[in-house]
Amino acid sequence: MTGTGFVVLPDTAAADEARAVTPWAAPRVLSHASGRPWLVGRWSPGELRVATAGPVQVAVVGVCPVTATRLSELTARIRTVSDIDALAAALPGSCHVVASVGGEVRVQGSITGLRRVFHTRINGVDVAADRADVLAAMTGAGIDAGALALRVACGGLVPSPPADQPLWSGITALAPDHCLVWDRERARALRWWRPPAPEQPLSAGADAVREALTSALHDRAPAEGRLSTDLSGGMDSTSLCFLAARNTPELLTFRWGEAEAGNDDAAFASRSIGALDRAEHLVVPPAELPSLFAAPDTLMDTEEPYPFVRTAARTRHTARLLADRGARRHLAGHGGDELFTPFPGYLHPLLRRRPMTALRHVRGYAALKRWPVLHTLASLMRPGDEAAWWQAQADHLTDPPLRKRRPSLGWGLWPLRAPSWATATATDAAREALRQTAAQAQPLSPDLGQHQSLVALRTSAPWYRLLARPFAEAGVQLDAPFFDDRVVEAVLGVRVHEHAGPWRYKPLLADAMRGIVPENVLGRSTKGEFSEEASTGLRSNLPAILDLFTDSALAAHGLIDPGTLRTQLLSPQADNAMGIALEPLIGCELWLRAATRPAPAWRFDDVRTSSP
Repeated sequence: MTGTGFVVLPDTAAADEARAVTPWAAPRVLSHASGRPWLVGRWSPGELRVATAGPVQVAVVGVCPVTATRLSELTARIRTVSDIDALAAALPGSCHVVASVGGEVRVQGSITGLRRVFHTRINGVDVAADRADVLAAMTGAGIDAGALALRVACGGLVPSPPADQPLWSGITALAPDHCLVWDRERARALRWWRPPAPEQPLSAGADAVREALTSALHDRAPAEGRLSTDLSGGMDSTSLCFLAARNTPELLTFRWGEAEAGNDDAAFASRSIGALDRAEHLVVPPAELPSLFAAPDTLMDTEEPYPFVRTAARTRHTARLLADRGARRHLAGHGGDELFTPFPGYLHPLLRRRPMTALRHVRGYAALKRWPVLHTLASLMRPGDEAAWWQAQADHLTDPPLRKRRPSLGWGLWPLRAPSWATATATDAAREALRQTAAQAQPLSPDLGQHQSLVALRTSAPWYRLLARPFAEAGVQLDAPFFDDRVVEAVLGVRVHEHAGPWRYKPLLADAMRGIVPENVLGRSTKGEFSEEASTGLRSNLPAILDLFTDSALAAHGLIDPGTLRTQLLSPQADNAMGIALEPLIGCELWLRAATRPAPAWRFDDVRTSSP
């Protein structure tokens, strides 16, 4: 785990006590104009920049490809913390924005949740941080048993907002569309961002997305070292690769070799390699990669359960390979699926506005994905509301899994079902958490299609936030431009039904990248297949996985039945469902063990950090 992170303190004398309990022996400290501590922590070189205009200071932390001159210009316009709205809306990239304005303080993350903010109260003062485990270290927080039970009982696939709840008691997550503003020692959450109306037609939307992505990749290279990028052969990573090569033609591309004959990633990647003649291309053969599910007992993160357990060993291996070749920033296509493949909830508003168009989409899906037409139409006629959807998840949590080929037409992303090894203790606590969500539910957008897209982004962005940390340990900054605020806004502004449907694969991205990415890549309609490799990795590492749960911390807390789990693991597997369910379970097990050690795992000065 990296020791990087930061704490935000208000401009008051009482904040000094909170400063004293930050979990770093020798942190960096930035001060308010008053001289009191403002930002305390450790951060990597180039990760934080500050602009000052009189009593106003603005810090941006993360990926923000803006010049120092431009940041200073924006800072000079600020008179009160409310003026940060305009500054944040003008910044490219994905970053935290922290401001100190004549004694007033404000902090916010990114609109997707890739950059998160957490807060709690310490010695009578509200403090915030970019990591929940930093605040847990400062407060001595225990485990939030209900939040952990929810993860276990829902198989780790809990969507936002309940997934946003930290697993530490007394720590609160700030909603991505909110900022935190202090009035002396007290802070309050205020909403500052709302999604744009999805009104642009596909053609205009493609132009907007093209401009947003072009601007985002214009100055993405690190200040030192090389820029590397995934080149899997898929449309997402290939688009970023060609955009980056416009300004950094000598970039390093990377791809895991394919172990399955049915995976056509290599064929599409080779078509791009020929057009990137100044780049260095690194392809690692499967035999040189750790197997999937290798070293399943390796702790990856102390803040919350790591979601990508099966590829954890490969991720660390990849990060070291890139670092050895001089890469200091690595571009990845994460977020492309969530942005450019709308969930089918868009059919609800479409049915009301354009019923014949909606019917044509349903018939297309019925032919392509074998949706049952009558069931789909009946579901579309009664969409319900978000509260009812969450209540239904609580009521049906222990029901058998739904039949396949049923579209997700509700206010969530998928139906929540408890795995067989979850105990009644876990499912009862999870039901209570889901019902609390139902009581507080507020749609992220009045348009159900846009709402689902935002839920997908807010659910997955925190996962990739954790994925970035193994790269950071190796000295490489993992960068996912599809999660950039301005890119997300450009996509959300497009009529959802015009870039959805069964006929074209990611038409919005394809149209935006026409003339930049080779046409034969933009026409791809397949996706890389890794299920057989995952099954092979699970079988070969099964003894280590069984051993991991022999003395299970989750079982000791009454959340899983290890006997049922063992039976399921040793039974023949008809598909990859067991591997999918196992990843978040292993993540929860390892996290719980670390969180309950006599010597807490979040002693940040005991771990390696990339900060100088």
